[in-house]
Amino acid sequence: MGFTLSNQQQLLSKIATGNGHGENTPYFDGWKAFDSNPYHPTTNPQGVIQMGLAENQLSFDLIQEWVLKNPEASICTAQGAKEFKDIAIFQDYHGLPEFRNAVANFMGKVRGNRVTFDPDRIVMSGGATGAHEMIAFCLADPGEAFLVPVPYYPGFDRDLRWRTGVQLLPVACESSNNFKITRAALEDAYEKAQKANIRVKGLLITNPSNPLGTVLDRETLKSLVTFINEKNIHLVCDEIYAATVFTQPRFISIAEILEEEEVECNRDLVHIVYSLSKDMGFPGFRVGIVYSYNDAVVNCARKMSSFGLVSTQTQHLIASMLSDNEFVDRFIVESAKRLKARHTRFTVGLEEQGTTCLKSNGGLFVWMDLHKHLKEQTFEAEMALWRTIIHQVKLNVSPGVSFHCPEPGWFRVCFANMDDQTMEVALERIRNFVLQDKEAAVVAIKKKKTCWQSNKKLSLSFKSFNFRILDEVSMSPQSPIPQSPLVRAT
Repeated sequence: MGFTLSNQQQLLSKIATGNGHGENTPYFDGWKAFDSNPYHPTTNPQGVIQMGLAENQLSFDLIQEWVLKNPEASICTAQGAKEFKDIAIFQDYHGLPEFRNAVANFMGKVRGNRVTFDPDRIVMSGGATGAHEMIAFCLADPGEAFLVPVPYYPGFDRDLRWRTGVQLLPVACESSNNFKITRAALEDAYEKAQKANIRVKGLLITNPSNPLGTVLDRETLKSLVTFINEKNIHLVCDEIYAATVFTQPRFISIAEILEEEEVECNRDLVHIVYSLSKDMGFPGFRVGIVYSYNDAVVNCARKMSSFGLVSTQTQHLIASMLSDNEFVDRFIVESAKRLKARHTRFTVGLEEQGTTCLKSNGGLFVWMDLHKHLKEQTFEAEMALWRTIIHQVKLNVSPGVSFHCPEPGWFRVCFANMDDQTMEVALERIRNFVLQDKEAAVVAIKKKKTCWQSNKKLSLSFKSFNFRILDEVSMSPQSPIPQSPLVRAT
């Protein structure tokens, strides 16, 4: 006896059969296009280049060098095997003390040692995805909401909403002021939620921003702290790109703002989400962190971390690596240097062909403006352009609509997950596309002009013909048309 889709849906939960994960969206569809036809310089040079993955692969040689010099850091080497038993059998959900100490130390170094972090407030989770879901479970009940400035990372719809039932409400930000978060926009979003009878439990921000690659300035951060304190709602700060800032203005953590004397805030309302996925380039290690100033949240999150622990094998290796202060200092400086060089080469390459991006100084991507290549200024036209870029240009870039961008024509393009040669191929493909699009536009304009001129000539011809007829008729003694000055003037 076969089961229909309806039968199967009745057997499963609503979460299992729903589309809350968001997999069937342009953001993930682009990944599928890459997976089915991945680019390779020799075996598949016409394949799709992955520019939708925010991954830092520019400094892996530094990591590999350290691993080779410190084989005892892994319990799976001859040098580290003596630790195998203790690490393999021990799995406390508080995390290894040396791991929490090392992560706290690293978080301070990434922020220029301008602030320190308490290892006892660090709660581990399975990547930033797990950390965001954990904090959502701790702070809000199903149906309650977080305000989120747009554009924002598409994965938030999955991370914070899918299993928690929490809502995400957009805070309007516009390109006219470089998508800056304003107090007016926050108030407007909050008031709309109140009118809709939706309880707002917090504000979620990303700093540095994904997808913008920009950092929040001190005054904006203070304004956000004031806002959440007045409304008595939580502030969740995603700072997973903290060490990817490569030029001025520097990154300012919310932790620094809380230390300023003139800033008054209930610290129980502030929480930081962090991971090693972006700053160190370790997404596969699934090292996510919740750092909360609220004791109750720390206690609850630590119990919940049982559902998404970082393996002790990974903790052991990470603790050894991040405790090496000389290596960490060198890595932070060199990684920023390489990101700056790659960002400069990529954006200059785009500018040479007339393509601009939002000015940015952090992250692993740029926010590229292609609105002039849209057939019309609509999100439908944006999707049509995106499909062209995916299937014809063969680049997996992410359309702005996936990030809830309020304006069509913006695309996030990742530049740090490939080698120099692949980046040059990507630039060449963009260059060819832009050139072809310009040529097509010129042809369309010429065709339109020719058609207009033909119509004009035809119109003039008809007018001349009509005028002659009118003249002949008006001059005829048998003409029924009065000999008025108006007719004669025609």
